[in-house]
Amino acid sequence: MPDAVIVSLLHGANLNLLGQREPHIYGTATLDDYVATATRAAAPLGLTIAAFQTNHEGELVEAIHAARTRAAAIIINPGAFTHYAWSLHDALSAFSGPIIEVHISNPNAREAWRHTSVVSPVATGTIVGLGIHGYELAVEAIGRKLQAS
Repeated sequence: MPDAVIVSLLHGANLNLLGQREPHIYGTATLDDYVATATRAAAPLGLTIAAFQTNHEGELVEAIHAARTRAAAIIINPGAFTHYAWSLHDALSAFSGPIIEVHISNPNAREAWRHTSVVSPVATGTIVGLGIHGYELAVEAIGRKLQAS
């Protein structure tokens, strides 16, 4: 794997409120903490994290499109977009590298409407319910996938 391989770390709706919103579900770590954790996990693997968060579906689609020419892989936590944003599904399906979907909580252990992911069918893998540790695992999985290719 060459040096400084870019991994797009994409976050969707409401994840800018991590550490403030429903800490009994999402904990007290902030979005900056999650990005810092992923960045630390990426460095020894020769990966560089390029993080982006938006509350707007179209902006997240644009970030996925941009990743097609800038990034070797995507780690995405779409937030609420997970459950209905078919535009993300379509944009991700046009990305040729590995994609890891990550969720801080376990959507399958929550409300029934959270049990569907439109992202999972186009993701290489999904990590749920492990909080900040899930981000470390996502980076490790991306590193292994990129080494194998």
